[in-house]
Amino acid sequence: MRGSEMMKFRPCIDIHNGKVKQIVGSSLRDQNDWAAENYVAEQDAFFFAKLYKELGLTGGHIIMLNPASSPYYEETKRQAVKALNTYPGGMQIGGGINAENAEEFLQAGASHVIVTSYVFKDGKISYENLEKLRKAVGAERLVLDLSCKKRGDLYYIVTDRWQKFT
Repeated sequence: MRGSEMMKFRPCIDIHNGKVKQIVGSSLRDQNDWAAENYVAEQDAFFFAKLYKELGLTGGHIIMLNPASSPYYEETKRQAVKALNTYPGGMQIGGGINAENAEEFLQAGASHVIVTSYVFKDGKISYENLEKLRKAVGAERLVLDLSCKKRGDLYYIVTDRWQKFT
């Protein structure tokens, strides 16, 4: 590190099937809500949000890894909202965010909402959906996630839990 620069740790809480876990990158599959797992925590999302708050860790995020169509979605969402309530303003949230539900997560305590799939449709930016989000929560509360995967020699933005290339 140069001079007085310090590395900043950004905490993360990934929730899948109602459990906090670390999954193997790009292994998520909507079919049967499957993902390869590196680690599944015994503690819930509340525990980690409380810990991050006590340690003064900021700029982190919570990601809900189940689609709204999943039978696990409500438990995953419940875990996320409980964590946001525990650390108001301390965490961003992503996973299934759209213009209709973004404000709900901000009211629960999210500092920002993270979006990808709602804004990228059929491989292109949906400026209409981006504008709906801007009107719903304000540009200053939006984080546009540009997660990428390599296909051939090129990198592409991926959506829908890293399953679809743009």
